[in-house]
Amino acid sequence: MSIFDSLQIPTNSLDIFIRSVEISAYIPGRVRLHSRNLVDNPGLEQQVRTQLGAFAEIDKVETSTVTGSILIQYQPERLRRNAELCKVEQYIMTHARRK
Repeated sequence: MSIFDSLQIPTNSLDIFIRSVEISAYIPGRVRLHSRNLVDNPGLEQQVRTQLGAFAEIDKVETSTVTGSILIQYQPERLRRNAELCKVEQYIMTHARRK
């Protein structure tokens, strides 16, 4: 474990993204995030969809510029084979408001 891990310091763009949103709910295979920056921001919405959709391990990304909501659906077993995404899921598990 590196010092970055123990201090929970973001080390890549995915870490920075996940720490910039509110983690509203988590169950394995389904994560709901919220971002005030997404409200009335179709450009950011497209960036979020494109960047998250680029991961083969993520099945579906739904966004709303009305509410700032981001819903991510995935198959837990497949996602956890990607070390970077597994680390993000671990962070989400410990920081979600509802489980």
